[in-house]
Amino acid sequence: MELTAFYRRLRTLKKMPDLPSHCTQIDITSTENPQDTTVPQQKNNSSQSEVVAVLKEILVTQKKSCDLLGDVLKHVSFQHRQRAAELQTWRENNPYVAQACRKAAKGLSQVHTDFLTTLAEEAAESAEDFTDSDYALGEFIDRYGPRLAHFNGVMQLLSQLAMPEDERQN
Repeated sequence: MELTAFYRRLRTLKKMPDLPSHCTQIDITSTENPQDTTVPQQKNNSSQSEVVAVLKEILVTQKKSCDLLGDVLKHVSFQHRQRAAELQTWRENNPYVAQACRKAAKGLSQVHTDFLTTLAEEAAESAEDFTDSDYALGEFIDRYGPRLAHFNGVMQLLSQLAMPEDERQN
């Protein structure tokens, strides 16, 4: 009896046109009657074949999900390779700029490290003040936030445009 209700619900879900097949929900409660003590081996073979059919449907849905994830991975991987190729072409067409970016990134790296060290030390010293006062936290963020964001942006740009060392020596 309970399997009949389960499959009736499953058929109702399948008839919903607005849900894609991989977004359906299935009620998998074992029985409506908790007093049901029927041993699973004693149930008829048709109910077992219905369970097997549902499991096969789940397997097909999982395979579709894996295929979709594979397509997404291919797309993202393609974009990454395309971006890397564009950067490489730019570096080859602008070797002096790429070398200058590399030198600048190396030089600014130490300045960036010193800046982050100062920021971290001040944050550690003022941590208690930050918890007590929103004003102190706001002042700290106003003082270091914009500068850190811009500095990180410049460092990232220089690093991406810089010619790698092994290519520069060729």
